[in-house]
Amino acid sequence: MFDLKGRVAIVTGGTGGIGLGMARGLATAGARVVVAGRYEAKSTAAVTELRGLGAEAEAVVVDVADEAAVARLVDTTRLRWGRIDILVNNAGINIRKPPHEVSLAEWRQVLDTNLTSAFLCSKAVYPALKAAGGGKIVNIGSMMSIFGASFAPAYAASKGGIVQLTKAMAVAWARDNIQVNAVLPGWIDTELTRQARQQVSGLHESVLRRTPAGRWGTIEDMAGIAVFLGSPASDFVTGTAIPVDGGYSVQG
Repeated sequence: MFDLKGRVAIVTGGTGGIGLGMARGLATAGARVVVAGRYEAKSTAAVTELRGLGAEAEAVVVDVADEAAVARLVDTTRLRWGRIDILVNNAGINIRKPPHEVSLAEWRQVLDTNLTSAFLCSKAVYPALKAAGGGKIVNIGSMMSIFGASFAPAYAASKGGIVQLTKAMAVAWARDNIQVNAVLPGWIDTELTRQARQQVSGLHESVLRRTPAGRWGTIEDMAGIAVFLGSPASDFVTGTAIPVDGGYSVQG
C-alpha cells in the first residue's frame, strides 16, 4: 500500500528543508526522485544524499517560475525514466515585511515562486500523469494558509492560494485518477524558519508555547505524509489540506 517502487517523483525545492525531507521519504519507499532546484551545488548534494539511501535520483537545475524551464524539467524526467507518477510542489520563498512595506516586485517574486510555480509544474506534468493511468500531486501550503501574520502578506496570500488551487485541480483531474492534496507544515526547523527566528522577536518561544507537541518540527517529520499522499494508500483522498504541525493549528 505504501510501496513506491517503480514510481517516479519530482520534488521542486527538494534540495533542502521540507522538500528534502519529503524526497527522503519518497526515496526510502522506493521511488526514483528528481530534485528540482535553482542551485547546482545544493542539488548535487541532495542527490548524493538520496543515492546514499539506495535510491535512484537525479537533479535538474530549474527556475520553476519559468514556463519553458518547467517544460524542460518534465521532458528531462520523462526521457530519463519514461514516466512521472508524483509531483511535490514545494519551491518557496518568503519576504518578511508588513504589507505597506512590500514592493510590487517583491509581491510578484513571492507569488511567482510559491504559487505560480505550482500551477506551471502541475499543468506541465498533467499529461504524463494521465498517460501513466493516474498520479499524485502534493502542494506545500503553510500555517499561513490558515492564520494571518503581519510580517508575511505575500507569503500568506500565496499559501492561501495553494489550498484553493489544490481543490480546483483535485476536482478537475479526479476523472483522470489524479489525486491532488495540500500539506500545511507547522513550524519546521529549516533554514527559512531559522531566518524567521532572527527577524521576528519572540517567535521561538511563541511556537513552543502554542504547539502541543512542545517542539519545532523536523524535516524528518515530513517524510511520512509525502509517502502517504504519494502512494496507493491515498487513492480516495483528494482536495484536502492536511496540517503537519504537532497540533499547532488546533489550539485556540
